[in-house]
Amino acid sequence: MTTRPEVSLAQRKRQLVADELTRAALNLLTQKGFDAVTVDEIVAAAGVSRRTFFRYFASKEDVVVQFLAEMGDGMRAELAGRPAEEPPSVALRHTVWVSVDACAGHADRALRVIQLILGTPALHARFLERQAQWRDDLAAELTRRLDLDPESHLYPQLAAGMALTAFDTVLQRWSSSDGIEDPAALIDQAFAVITAALDAVVEQQAR
Repeated sequence: MTTRPEVSLAQRKRQLVADELTRAALNLLTQKGFDAVTVDEIVAAAGVSRRTFFRYFASKEDVVVQFLAEMGDGMRAELAGRPAEEPPSVALRHTVWVSVDACAGHADRALRVIQLILGTPALHARFLERQAQWRDDLAAELTRRLDLDPESHLYPQLAAGMALTAFDTVLQRWSSSDGIEDPAALIDQAFAVITAALDAVVEQQAR
């Protein structure tokens, strides 16, 4: 009984330290550029030691990777929670919009982070690696939602890939416009192109 509050307190403290390190690192990285920032500068800004930094992150690159991981987790959770009767295009549009809206809602920081990722080859490569995992996760969820045989249907992987291509295209346009273009309008444009293909499998099942 007496250990639970202590564990909870320890977890909260760890999260506070991780959040502060993330904030300090992203601020520096977006201001100065990825290659110009050292771990020593990050820990100085966060007010912690190098040893503390390496308890949480293997490298400064991993700070950004964590940011990406949270985006992927949010998308999978959103798709899993969408109503079963929704057409795939609607469910996937909402799935992608969760992460785009989160970025747009914190444009003062998120836009700079996205620009940093897209403009830094090492980080962009990690971004693409993450998207490959997101595609598998979303495909698995689509397979479950539509009750498809994963061994015989190409649809789940293709549909997840199309949705993530839309996501990537919107981020690219939003980033290159320096936040001027409306992400919601970009999402609408992107999904207008792919909606018919996304919903074709449902129409075939209904026949």
